[in-house]
Amino acid sequence: MIVVKVKENESIERALKRFKKKFERTGVLRELRARNFYTKPSVARRKAKEKAAYRQMMEAQNSGN
Repeated sequence: MIVVKVKENESIERALKRFKKKFERTGVLRELRARNFYTKPSVARRKAKEKAAYRQMMEAQNSGN
């Protein structure tokens, strides 16, 4: 359970922003979206490889500049 204590003289918007940041860090929403449908393990591995290759390509481009 995420607890955000509102400090004295702190606006609700600021507290809500802190809550959203904490919630995002937990990864709950990401996991929920991943569980919406079944992904075969072979497809998951293939996507992970593609993602790693893309990330590696982008890092190579950025380091070359």
